[in-house]
Amino acid sequence: MPTEHVQETFRGLDRYGEVLGDARFLDCTFHDVDLMEVTTGGAHFEGCTFTDVRFNASVHRATAFVACTFGGCNFFDATLDGCKLNGSVFDGCTMRPMRVLGGQWRGVTIRDTNLTKLDLSGVDLREADLSMSDLSGANLVGCRMDGASVRETRLGGADLRGATLDGVDLAAARLRRTRLDLTGAVLLAELHGADVDLTL
Repeated sequence: MPTEHVQETFRGLDRYGEVLGDARFLDCTFHDVDLMEVTTGGAHFEGCTFTDVRFNASVHRATAFVACTFGGCNFFDATLDGCKLNGSVFDGCTMRPMRVLGGQWRGVTIRDTNLTKLDLSGVDLREADLSMSDLSGANLVGCRMDGASVRETRLGGADLRGATLDGVDLAAARLRRTRLDLTGAVLLAELHGADVDLTL
């Protein structure tokens, strides 16, 4: 049976290097907690609030952070392998360098954040709010980005080939040498008022 915590507050704790396994946390609060080099596998955090928490060099496999709020947290050198972050909000967090291997990030809010050169290939980013974030040089190949907000998002040198972009207003992003496949190029042209005819 996994260890379960409900509506608990954790403050100023040192959990450095611990193995949390498949523990479950529901509506819990973490403040100034050291989770550096922590390992989780199948853990579940839902509705939790993390403030000034250090996730440096931690490894999370098939772990869920659903509808959580992260404020001022540090994910330097963390690994998120097949994790579910749906509906979570990141505010003022350090998120690079970070290793991301797939996962569901649907509806996440990561605004005004440095995400340069991150490899997010294959991540489900549908309906994500990436407004004003810097994704310059990021690998977004094969991402599901339908409905994502990229208002003033810096995508210079980013690779969006194979990404699904239905409902994405690329015209609102900052593009410079952004790599697009034919579908993305057509979408961008149409957003700028072009009438694209592919029948020839």
